[in-house]
Amino acid sequence: MTLFVLSVVGSDRPGLTQALAAAVLAAGGNWQESRLSLLGGLYVGSVLVGLTADGVEGLRSAVREVDAQGLAVRIAPAVEALGADGEAFDFALVGQDQPGIVNQVTAVLSGLNANIETFRSWIGAEPHSGVPLFNIAASLRLPRDLAADRVRAALEDISAEIMVDIALTSAP
Repeated sequence: MTLFVLSVVGSDRPGLTQALAAAVLAAGGNWQESRLSLLGGLYVGSVLVGLTADGVEGLRSAVREVDAQGLAVRIAPAVEALGADGEAFDFALVGQDQPGIVNQVTAVLSGLNANIETFRSWIGAEPHSGVPLFNIAASLRLPRDLAADRVRAALEDISAEIMVDIALTSAP
């Protein structure tokens, strides 16, 4: 079985996930993993699909029908994942919303060669005052030669500048 990633974006409406599922099934594929959500009023996400070698053209054909329904679908072959090397950590951040937080945090992580495996961000309200709070929840994989304390220190160095609280904990 060959793996493919479907990237999707389109106007939200009921039935989009089912339309994708029907296209995958019609091509003889197996829906293996997905991350789909409503973001900025659009239905966006990605789906990992397993297919036999002769199912790719069937998937392309089935996806064209979904495209015609207003959902843009792109198909890309999945690449073989490297073994999970290094320790996994959960990263959390919360602070007053302001431009540049994601840029500064990801610059620190990239500079340390930490890999962001999942990344979710959102704006919520502080419970008492209603002030907008920016939140990040991420899963990180640190290279074997990078100590968590070094990552924590580098993130704490910028936390005062961008006025955020951070947490870095070992992933279960």
